[in-house]
Amino acid sequence: MERYRIEPGRVYPMGASLDDNGVNFSLFSANAEKVELCIFDEHGCQELMRFALPLCEHQVWHGYLRGAKAGLVYGYRVYGPYQPEFGHRFNHHKLLLDPYARSLTGQFSWSDRHFAYKLDDPKQDLSFDDRDNADVMFKAVVVEPSAPRLPRVPVAWQNTVIYEGHVKGLTELNNKVPKELRGSFLGISHPAMIAHYRALGITTIELLPVQQFVSEQFLTDKNLSNYWGYNSLAFFVPHKNYLNQHLIVEFQRMVDELHQAGFEVIIDVVYNHTCEGNWLGPTLSFRGIDNSSYYRLNPSEQRYYINDTGCGNTLNISHPRVLQMVMDSLRYWVQVMGVDGFRFDLAPILGREVDGFDKSNGFLDAILQDPVLSSVKLIAEPWDIGPGGYQLGGFPAPWSEWNDQYRDAIRRYWRGDKGMLPEFARRIHGSSDIFEHSGRQPYASINFLCSHDGYTLRDLVSYQQRHNEANGEHNRDGHSDNFSNNHGVEGETTDNDILALRLRQIQNMLATVMLSQGVPMLLAGDELGRSQKGNNNAYCQDNEINWLNWHDNSEYADELIPFVASLSQLRTRLPMLAHRKFIHKDDPSSDVDIVWFHRSGLPMHKEHWHSHHAATLGYLIQQKDSVSETLLCLFHAGAEPIEFQLPEIDAVEHWQVMIDTTASAIQEEIRRIPAQRKITMAPFSTIVLLNGDFNDKNQELSTDE
Repeated sequence: MERYRIEPGRVYPMGASLDDNGVNFSLFSANAEKVELCIFDEHGCQELMRFALPLCEHQVWHGYLRGAKAGLVYGYRVYGPYQPEFGHRFNHHKLLLDPYARSLTGQFSWSDRHFAYKLDDPKQDLSFDDRDNADVMFKAVVVEPSAPRLPRVPVAWQNTVIYEGHVKGLTELNNKVPKELRGSFLGISHPAMIAHYRALGITTIELLPVQQFVSEQFLTDKNLSNYWGYNSLAFFVPHKNYLNQHLIVEFQRMVDELHQAGFEVIIDVVYNHTCEGNWLGPTLSFRGIDNSSYYRLNPSEQRYYINDTGCGNTLNISHPRVLQMVMDSLRYWVQVMGVDGFRFDLAPILGREVDGFDKSNGFLDAILQDPVLSSVKLIAEPWDIGPGGYQLGGFPAPWSEWNDQYRDAIRRYWRGDKGMLPEFARRIHGSSDIFEHSGRQPYASINFLCSHDGYTLRDLVSYQQRHNEANGEHNRDGHSDNFSNNHGVEGETTDNDILALRLRQIQNMLATVMLSQGVPMLLAGDELGRSQKGNNNAYCQDNEINWLNWHDNSEYADELIPFVASLSQLRTRLPMLAHRKFIHKDDPSSDVDIVWFHRSGLPMHKEHWHSHHAATLGYLIQQKDSVSETLLCLFHAGAEPIEFQLPEIDAVEHWQVMIDTTASAIQEEIRRIPAQRKITMAPFSTIVLLNGDFNDKNQELSTDE
């Protein structure tokens, strides 16, 4: 057995810090009376020894374990009052995970022994349980300092195209990825996956939570799991199940390989709550270390938690040490793990003070002044269930935000809802009504139609009602109004007319996202025609409902993959589709002009915008110093064909058809249309016309008609 000696250590850095002679351990707890460092064998099975941390300074307990080396397995036992009614839930019988743990060993399994109280006691959490839980609890592992990461890939916000996916779901069924890599971090960066990203033209991969999480007990009891991962336990640890050999370098290697291929990596992070749940939840880490500091408690009844998350508890970001932990975690994932940015789950919680959301609160200000974090991509999910929880447009620059008003307006327009033209135009214009007033730019809007939460794009055009029976909640969970349309048959059908319309509607919506000002986000698998069989809340389905089926949707994939690629190429070819600033008609300070056209070929007037039954709109953007770069997008969400008079545009003699959702995406011939003629638009269709030849804009065009 190794011979160790404990001696006073250092307050900073927090967590376990290795040097040539030993390991410094540092743990914040404002209300603890004693902290024990528990050392385990290399597999985390047997506790070998304990050391009381000798000093507490500035509410940080610390000790230096001389002789300790990388690979040391440890946990904490924290002593103090067990008084839930006063916010204190110390129970030294429970092994606790270091909030700054970098790597884990052992296995976690649910047990009554994880709870600080007796589950069968009528006093509930006011009782006390003195059983040990170490054998069914994760342990932390001391790791060697990591080498610096490769430089990040600088993709300007306005050029960003996001692809949101799940680490396991992306590759679990892809037989082009070696079996041993499927469902793992290394599967994400396999050459077969990189080839697919390139084919689509995306720039940025956004991964659902990758920090260590656990599934709730009520799910495991039903043989389900928290597949999405929004149930965090350890904010510095890559999720164990996504590692092939349980080595954190696998995540770093994934990032390096994606960077070398030219792609960014954004990770979804959950700093609003933890997996310890409500007042009847388990004691795994924060609750047992210092419950009243780490969590926001009800001021009048401190036994209970403020639950702005809907998950039982709310992390107390207002506390300086908790804020420090979150900031340290974010910097770690940038500087050590190499990521390029973050999407923050339920972000208003991070900006909420006692008096409500404040865009100048401690966390948001800390981000803005941080030399590391202020330079990466920051995306807010701008809503939660707390007071004042809807904050779309409320975050400061340089934040971007998931734009649900974009999602709903585009869905409703293509569903055929009446009176949608003004809203539709505002959303594809970049939602200037939401963001421009505070000096932000179009890339503040993350434009999406589908995400992990809700229907896939195929289900959006195939189901009128949610079908969440597999979740075990009697189909009561998930959104009840999805602005979807099954087009005549609920679910799967063999009707070719319905199938053709569904495919066209998918293409219409993909085209709208890619032709809008702002940052497009695609849900992984929508380009394959992935279906969740109508499940719009598949958070607990670790199976074929969520995994991308790469080989059984060829009738969709054969059309949609080249279709998305053509849209990406168009967006890259024409920077005005991704303009840095909001485009306004006749703006002398802008190099781009915009005009909205009525089907008559005339610019839209007030009476056109307020025509309740109108479902057709022309959207022209033009580079002022290049007449050859004029793009005309025609949208028609009516159920009957219509004629659209092409507008008279100076120097435009012919239009090249770039996109036509009534035609096959894989056709290769170039179609040209003379200017100033009428064209017929089929029901629910999109046509995109470019002045000039896309392949050679200087080539003289001939008339095909």
